[in-house]
Amino acid sequence: MLPQEIIRQKRDGKKLSQSEISEFIKGITDGSVMDAQTATLTMAIFLKGMDAEETAALTLAMRDSGDVMQWHGFNKPIVDKHSSGGVGDKVSLMLAPLLACCDVYVPMISGRGLGHTGGTLDKFDSIPGYQTSPSNEKFRQTVKEVGCAIIGQTSNLAPADKKIYAIRDVCGTVESVELITASILSKKLAAGLEYLVMDLKCGNGAFMSNLEDARKLARSIVLVANTSGTKTSALLTDMNQVLGHTVGNALEVKEAVEFLQNKNPDPRLAEITLALCAELLVNAKQAQDISSARTKLEKAWLSGAALEKFAQMVSSLGGPKDFCDKYDSYLPQAAIIKPVFAQTTGYVASMHTRDIGLSLIKLKGGRTRSDQKLDFATGFSNFCQIGDKIEKDTPLAYIHAQTQAEWEQAAADILQAIQIEASKPHHTPEIIERIS
Repeated sequence: MLPQEIIRQKRDGKKLSQSEISEFIKGITDGSVMDAQTATLTMAIFLKGMDAEETAALTLAMRDSGDVMQWHGFNKPIVDKHSSGGVGDKVSLMLAPLLACCDVYVPMISGRGLGHTGGTLDKFDSIPGYQTSPSNEKFRQTVKEVGCAIIGQTSNLAPADKKIYAIRDVCGTVESVELITASILSKKLAAGLEYLVMDLKCGNGAFMSNLEDARKLARSIVLVANTSGTKTSALLTDMNQVLGHTVGNALEVKEAVEFLQNKNPDPRLAEITLALCAELLVNAKQAQDISSARTKLEKAWLSGAALEKFAQMVSSLGGPKDFCDKYDSYLPQAAIIKPVFAQTTGYVASMHTRDIGLSLIKLKGGRTRSDQKLDFATGFSNFCQIGDKIEKDTPLAYIHAQTQAEWEQAAADILQAIQIEASKPHHTPEIIERIS
């Protein structure tokens, strides 16, 4: 069938057959379907939706558009985690090495920034020499020898998703539940996973800002993944504020390394990271229950074993061997690093987290076009958290910018995004609920 006929059917709200979906995805992969046609179909899906059967067909067609990894000879469970995207979300950087210390393999295939949210690959691109697109052989070797590897899609791993992902980012179709499900799971299923945990962000900094939308996406992912043979559960986690102390690629890498060194770890970041790790260990039968899983994880963290795994992964994938000892000398730094102060005293009551992510884009730390090069040095550090007491001399954050004009714009953004009130707000839980 012609691509435009498939587009027309979905535009009119009709159900697409498995063969129609498969043919369209083949066309995306081999180039016979134009980018404009891909963009149009994604908009039709965004507006008209897909049922569970269509979503599963789309996921599997995208998975089968390239290689599907096999892990023959690997004698431990193959596990991974995926986040739906947030601001300051660097959980993957600590999660993979923590799990690699606990009798599982973690072949993590990640993505770049999407909309206002940061991308794990963009963070690793700030490390000199780190290969985010190694060969499948190098990927397997690193997973085998280190226990974990965080990379992007290799040239023939879910290549259809790679094209669709870039188009969605710039065409206003990021938030589609069906497209998010297919994008996430096509990569994860192509990686040959046995177990997956989904970190589904919910709040004003997430793609799913309300709880029911977040539940809908979590249920979609869990259903499609489990019916495709990968045991999957999801945690709904809070994204109504920046996660951790930093926003920005190199700055988040630094925070992740210092987290693994146990240097002033952010409590919310630690709770979400450990909860996701523990969920995977229990599902993969590497721990009897959540309590024993957390005991194993805390031992790996506090002993320095996870830090060593991170260092080994960076070195194996082309980064500096002494990166974890000298990260400040390797990571890029902005020309201007200055604090921004509140105009009143009180407590941080709330923040418009999405706007903070958009402010990073203005600093060139995020994209407005799929082909845009990033400034890895820019962003925010020492970011305040909801409930913090703010005095006149207490910075809301430090802004890392390349020009004074960019600093001033970011300062205005931060002041607009953060609300200060006289009374301390109630604590909100990091983990909202579990879906299995």
